[in-house]
Amino acid sequence: MPRKYTNYSKTSKTPRRPFEKERLDNEMKVVGEFGLKNKREVWRIQLMLAKMRAAARELLTLDEKSPKRIFEGAALLRRCTRLGLLEEDKRELDYVLAIKIQDIMSRRLQTLVFKQNLAKSLHHARVLIRQRHIRVGRQMVNIPSFLVRVDSEKHIDYALTSPFGGGKPGRVAKKGAGTGGGDAEEED
Repeated sequence: MPRKYTNYSKTSKTPRRPFEKERLDNEMKVVGEFGLKNKREVWRIQLMLAKMRAAARELLTLDEKSPKRIFEGAALLRRCTRLGLLEEDKRELDYVLAIKIQDIMSRRLQTLVFKQNLAKSLHHARVLIRQRHIRVGRQMVNIPSFLVRVDSEKHIDYALTSPFGGGKPGRVAKKGAGTGGGDAEEED
C-alpha cells in the first residue's frame, strides 16, 4: 500500500475543560456578537491566535540581532499588518501578543459585509456570502470566515452575477415578471 506524504493539521482545538461556565459564556457572547454558525469557528480562531502568539513569544526570547528573529518577526508583523490586526505605528512583536479574538473576528468577510451595509444583519450577511452574492475585488467569495486584507476591504461589493449587483433577476422576480405582476383578477 503506497504511503501518502500529504501534510494535514487540525484547524481547531477543543477546550480542555468542556463545561467551564466562564469560558462557555464568553464563547456564546462571541458567537452572538459575530453571527457564527458554531463554537468550532471560535476555536479555530483561538488556535490561529495561539499559534501567532507562540511564534511571537519564541521570537521575543531570541537576541534582537538574531537573523531568525529579524526574518520571521518581519514576516509575522507583515502578515498581521496586512490583515489589519496591527496598525502601522504598532509594528512590534509585543503588540502581536495583545491581539484579541474580537480583532480577528472583525476582519472576517461576514462582519465587514454587515458593517458596509450590504446586508441587514450578520446572519443575512452570512447567507448572502454563502449564496454567492458577494465578491472581493473581482473574485467571488463564498466563505463567511474569509479574512479580508486591508487593501481589499474597499473592494467588497455585490457579485456581477448577483441580482443585487445588476445581474439577471432572481427566481421570485422572474416569476413576478412572467405573470404580469398583478395578483388581483380583472372585473368588467
